Amino acid sequence: MSTAVRLQPDDVLLVIDVQNDFCPGGALPVPEGDQVVPVINRLAARFPHAVVTKDWHPKDHVSFAAAHPGAQVHDVIETPYGSQVLWPEHCVQATRGAELHPDLDLPGCELVLHDANDPLLESYSGFFANDHRTPTGLNGYLRERGLKRLFLAGLATDFCVQYTALDARRLGFDVFVIEDGCRGIDLEGSVEQAWRSMAEAGVVRIREVDLGVAQ
Repeated sequence: MSTAVRLQPDDVLLVIDVQNDFCPGGALPVPEGDQVVPVINRLAARFPHAVVTKDWHPKDHVSFAAAHPGAQVHDVIETPYGSQVLWPEHCVQATRGAELHPDLDLPGCELVLHDANDPLLESYSGFFANDHRTPTGLNGYLRERGLKRLFLAGLATDFCVQYTALDARRLGFDVFVIEDGCRGIDLEGSVEQAWRSMAEAGVVRIREVDLGVAQ
């Protein structure tokens, strides 16, 4: 069912991890990841505020399979902060893979937030590391600016988008996820599960057309 939404002055477009390594040809490509770019560009032209998150891993990050001798990509290990899926090396600090997609056009971007930069701690959410205690500073930034409704788009639906949306709801924000502005990795049905979890938390699932910006 369509949900028409009228934008307000305290709305913010939160663009999640639209980086080269998560797009086709990258180290950890999300299927059709680059297809979110034109959607986000159209959205960004209409939103009063925009914030971008970037994965910003040190080369020896705990989430990399290469950091664990004998481990394979998609293996799961136990860490002090819980279970961790292992990934190929991606979005390593100051590499091309960590750069935003070159076609992304966000003239109203007010903040670029670098997360997952602790070598011993993964961070899927834009608000907290995966220990659910270590903050990124995003919550304080949004509160100080008086930004109350968050509209999420980016990569990937079932990981960083989902974790960010769930944390935002726990912090009391109104949260919308723009479905056609996202793509997922989908490990064993993880995209469907992500949508269920977000709906249960009160996240509103919308499409670009619901904001009146589709072309």
